[in-house]
Amino acid sequence: MSAGRRTKRALVLALPWVAVGLLAGAAEIRPTRDYLSPELRGAQDDPSRHPGWLWVEEGESQWRAGGRSCQSCHGDIGSMAGVAARYPAVAADGALLNLEGRIERCRTANQGEAAFGYESEALLSLTAAIALRSRGMPVAVATEGPAAPFLEEGRRFYETRQGQLNLACGQCHDDNAGRHLRGDVISNGLGTGYPAYRLDWNTLGSLHRRLRACSLGVRAEQLALGSPEYLALELFLASRARGQPIEAPGLRR
Repeated sequence: MSAGRRTKRALVLALPWVAVGLLAGAAEIRPTRDYLSPELRGAQDDPSRHPGWLWVEEGESQWRAGGRSCQSCHGDIGSMAGVAARYPAVAADGALLNLEGRIERCRTANQGEAAFGYESEALLSLTAAIALRSRGMPVAVATEGPAAPFLEEGRRFYETRQGQLNLACGQCHDDNAGRHLRGDVISNGLGTGYPAYRLDWNTLGSLHRRLRACSLGVRAEQLALGSPEYLALELFLASRARGQPIEAPGLRR
């Protein structure tokens, strides 16, 4: 047996839940909505059928609430148009922040309030309401200058085999994009729809919650929400998604 055939056979054995005969070349990067079923795609586009709008409405209320509200500095929430498309981004102090991190920093440094906490209902709601203002806009993250080291760290994470299944992110999201995994279709693994309402969660959740689920799926260590490793990976995923439309809040299976 040739070395190439041995490699393919090893991957099939490592992925018993993927249909036989996958192993196509790396797929063209496509919007995640292209991989959704027609039913999910329709519901994602229809606020009356999208459960995530409950969080959006709560986030819009939070934007206006309190004496030192978001609105008191930024004006109407419409001023956030395009913001989500530019995150993660490197702050002036050199820290890499995603949209959740930027909100938390504003809350503690500018409003003098305690942080909401990652994956809290309040932070998910405000993030969803802000991200909605970039819906349909192309991802445009900065990847050069101070962002470059973080980008390379994220690339290494994406390309490194991990866990007991010894799999790298690209083996699913590049090599097998468009193929079926159980009842779902493997996408290119973009973060453009987060925060997203996932039917298997029955709630809204962040991209980092999804990354932890991926780590668990390959039987690797689940890192902390907001960890430097997941932040760098989030930046790399955003770089792969450059030019693709923001879908948040997304609707996922």
